[in-house]
Amino acid sequence: QVQLVESGGGLVQDGGSLKLSCVSSGFTLGHYAIGWFRQAPGKEREEVSCIENSGNSTEYLDSVKGRFTISRDNAKNTAFLQMNNLKPEDTAVYSCAAVLLSESDWPAGVEDYYNMDYWGKGTLVNVSS
Repeated sequence: QVQLVESGGGLVQDGGSLKLSCVSSGFTLGHYAIGWFRQAPGKEREEVSCIENSGNSTEYLDSVKGRFTISRDNAKNTAFLQMNNLKPEDTAVYSCAAVLLSESDWPAGVEDYYNMDYWGKGTLVNVSS
């Protein structure tokens, strides 16, 4: 069965940290670029960060730069999002998505949630003030 499964969300206080994981099954994650997206209640979905296949190139939303770090372990078909100094405005459902992408399409090809090939169901991050 082809799927992406996120884990690691939860309730954390302002200034706290969480590490999200995204594990693939049924396909080789290392062939795909990964995007982490989030959607807060009543707000548009936005891409928080993305990482290309090898892990050598990454992109971040301005509001999370310096606080979030995306990484991947292709041998374990897993991508991560380390989130430090969390703020209440980071509260959202976070989901990962994967897209088969040529080098020339990076990073534009991984910015559109609906352009992705596979999606996880998401994990809730709740930051209390």
